[in-house]
Amino acid sequence: MPKASKKLLDLLNEGIAREIQVSVQYMWQHVQWKGVKHYAVKDEFKKIAVDEMKHAEAIAERLCYLGGTPTTKPTTIKVGNNLKQMLVTDAKDEEGAIKLYRQTIALAQKEGDPTTVRLFKQILADEEEHHDFFTGLLEEL
Repeated sequence: MPKASKKLLDLLNEGIAREIQVSVQYMWQHVQWKGVKHYAVKDEFKKIAVDEMKHAEAIAERLCYLGGTPTTKPTTIKVGNNLKQMLVTDAKDEEGAIKLYRQTIALAQKEGDPTTVRLFKQILADEEEHHDFFTGLLEEL
């Protein structure tokens, strides 16, 4: 079994907590969002929520392989009360994920862990697409 630093394991758990958070957050936004604009994007919110849960699973599998124990606690879920609140929060959450995953990639590279690097590069690309979606919707408001 490969060795990973405590710092890398902690970053993976931080990623899991974040992915659980946004998967619930986006799914509840999908369910609670009302009005005409809701119908234009509701399926995309649900798709992104499912993407995020898949990310949590992939990170948890990697963490277990590296000898860690995945968290079951999400970071704070913030659904929002209106469309603008939701999108601003979601864009910020994706920005935080992008920063976290770049940090994770850098540390995994430093530790000589190409599998973790590859996993997080794939997830990072998804998070950048999610960020683009949320910021694009914000431009329309």
